[in-house]
Amino acid sequence: MSTKKLSISYVTPVLISFFVMSFCDLVGIGVDNAKADFELSNTLAQLIPLAVFAWFFILSVPVGILQDRIGKQNMLNIGMILTAFGLILPFFIYSFPTLLVGFALLGIGNTIIQVSANPLLVDVVPTNRTSSFLSFSQFVKAVGSMVAPYLATFFAVRFGDWKILFLVFGGISILSVVWLNFTKIEETQSEGKKATIGSCLKLLNVKYIALMVLGIFFLVGIDVGINSSSGQFLMEKVGMDAEPAMQGRSLYFFGKMLGTFAGALLLTRISSTKFLIGSAIATLATILAFIVSPAPLIALVLMFSMGLASSNIFPLIYSITVKKYANRANEISGLMIMAVSGGAFIPPIVGKITDTFNIAAGMYVFVVGAIFLLFLSFYSSKKN
Repeated sequence: MSTKKLSISYVTPVLISFFVMSFCDLVGIGVDNAKADFELSNTLAQLIPLAVFAWFFILSVPVGILQDRIGKQNMLNIGMILTAFGLILPFFIYSFPTLLVGFALLGIGNTIIQVSANPLLVDVVPTNRTSSFLSFSQFVKAVGSMVAPYLATFFAVRFGDWKILFLVFGGISILSVVWLNFTKIEETQSEGKKATIGSCLKLLNVKYIALMVLGIFFLVGIDVGINSSSGQFLMEKVGMDAEPAMQGRSLYFFGKMLGTFAGALLLTRISSTKFLIGSAIATLATILAFIVSPAPLIALVLMFSMGLASSNIFPLIYSITVKKYANRANEISGLMIMAVSGGAFIPPIVGKITDTFNIAAGMYVFVVGAIFLLFLSFYSSKKN
């Protein structure tokens, strides 16, 4: 908005799109149920996250360029429509191939949503509250991620079909498109030449941007990996039953939900760079503790703690980078969301190591990513 005044009528439909954004976290539920329904190996089951998150690598930069031409709001609506199709397809035709196609459409739609929603939110909130609202948007996203496992269980127990969740979330996507379509948002226009693939990729020659993008890659790899492998870890490593183990990931997202809500408040008082350092230290510590957790209760507490610790890292990296290079926001958004493809590449590595050794060995992949995030937090603080 040109006046940059906070208006709930503009902010609310954009924030709802972050709830739709959470639907990509259905990969964890998809992995657990597909393994049981189709008797898949760990390696094969991890094709589901690959089907979703590979599109972030392929499409993020082209979407950022197209968005520069047709507008963020139009792109966001296109993304939510594709998300709806991806959710509805496997509800009506359920097989492993159609499940992969549905998750692929979900991934394409979610790529578009993530490229468009963050800069559109920046357009509708006051400049001095950007970091705070970006953290709050992740709170909205975490709400959807947290309730999904419980809804899947409810529909399975009450109606005998966990896939009703797909139909419900598909309907929410369509309603969100209608709401946003009737909201007239004044978008900030890029100055100078329009973005191109070359201009986006050229930004990777800037060391600071390249490292921040790589940080997103590792962060999302950790996030998706924990989502898709925590159920198996809780069953095999600490001996939990299948249903509570699968629901255990809700504690991770509950931690993320509370963390982003707290972050939205704390970031009005604490600098972004200091907050990033604290978050990175806590993330590494909680992942290491989770891997060696000796009992179910401790493991569940640490699931919550991991979500709490890592909850604000994405909005912090994004907002710190965009503030530093404000005139390249669309291109940086494309690159940042391209890095969400870490969710496609890291879980299959975890799956392969798990099939070769065990689930605890596979989890150490997340430790490597957390160590990089710790390095990145100190690097960023020195450059700002």
